Amino acid sequence: MIRCSWAEMNPLMEKYHDEEFGVPVFDDQKIFEMLVLELNQAGLSWQTILNKRENFRQAFGNFDIQTVADFTPEQVEILVQDAGIIRHRGKIQAAIVNAQQILIMEKEYGSFQSWLWDFCGGKVIDHHFQTTAEIPSFDKLAVSLSKELKKRGFKFVGPTTMYSFLQAVGIYNDHVVTCFRYGEV
Repeated sequence: MIRCSWAEMNPLMEKYHDEEFGVPVFDDQKIFEMLVLELNQAGLSWQTILNKRENFRQAFGNFDIQTVADFTPEQVEILVQDAGIIRHRGKIQAAIVNAQQILIMEKEYGSFQSWLWDFCGGKVIDHHFQTTAEIPSFDKLAVSLSKELKKRGFKFVGPTTMYSFLQAVGIYNDHVVTCFRYGEV
């Protein structure tokens, strides 16, 4: 079975690749989970984030948007001391701010996923990459999404993070054409 080369490092990466990467997500809580994980990945490897994913799940109330939006300064202090997650105060506060902004957008658009998919054209974008070396770190859509989210008050949503986020929530199918998952998502 041929996979994207980045996923062949270990069973955890393989599982993420085989079951989640590039699969379209239409659930706000799952989209929020991927946003939290992606913003925490900034400057780190995806492997590091996957290794800590269950710790993030516990620390961030199962990625419940309302729960995270209501985090207090005391809870932030507890998270900054939690060795099971990335203890970066700015990233923790960004998750809280982003949860608050998603709640605002849910009221305005009915759901965050509805706004996100509309913003991105409403369909999966299949890039048909031959090799992982062809995959960019960002593109025009990621830049546009980053600018729009920043304008709405979101934090840690730069173009590179947004490109990875678009892959994670399945708006981008960036499986290489030789990957067994390429035609399945």
